Amino acid sequence: MKQDANYYIDHLKLIPHPEGGFYKSTFASDMYSSVHGKERRLYTSIYFLLRSKDISHLHRLKSDELWYFHGGSPLTVHIINESGEYEEEKLGLNLEKGEVPQILVPRNCIFGSSVMEPDTFSLVGCMVSPGFDFEDFELFTQDELLKDYPQHEAVIKKLAYKNA
Repeated sequence: MKQDANYYIDHLKLIPHPEGGFYKSTFASDMYSSVHGKERRLYTSIYFLLRSKDISHLHRLKSDELWYFHGGSPLTVHIINESGEYEEEKLGLNLEKGEVPQILVPRNCIFGSSVMEPDTFSLVGCMVSPGFDFEDFELFTQDELLKDYPQHEAVIKKLAYKNA
């Protein structure tokens, strides 16, 4: 039996994420560390599901984020690193096509994601260390990013929120 996105959204009790897609917090360390002048859990982890018609909008975290492929179609993670260079990471299981089952998005990079195939979805896990806190989360508009990264106009227009 082939499951669709709704199967996982329902059974894993996923809810809409502010950056796009669906998520559910799954694990959080009971240990803390002082980071960014705040107390943060050592790590947090979520399920994250993106359908083909969804976009994970460009955002930035103050922590490293590890992504793990769980199922569905491959996912492209679009990254503008701290030096302003653009790179794509393919998250999936087809190693011959350059996909890998896990990737790291380093802290302070701007990133978003999109499903590589039409009419499908991708289910991944994301672990953030030090642990995720919405206080450390920045979501960007097209105008904000185009000022600093005009050379990446195509990906910014595809993955950043339109201006108000």
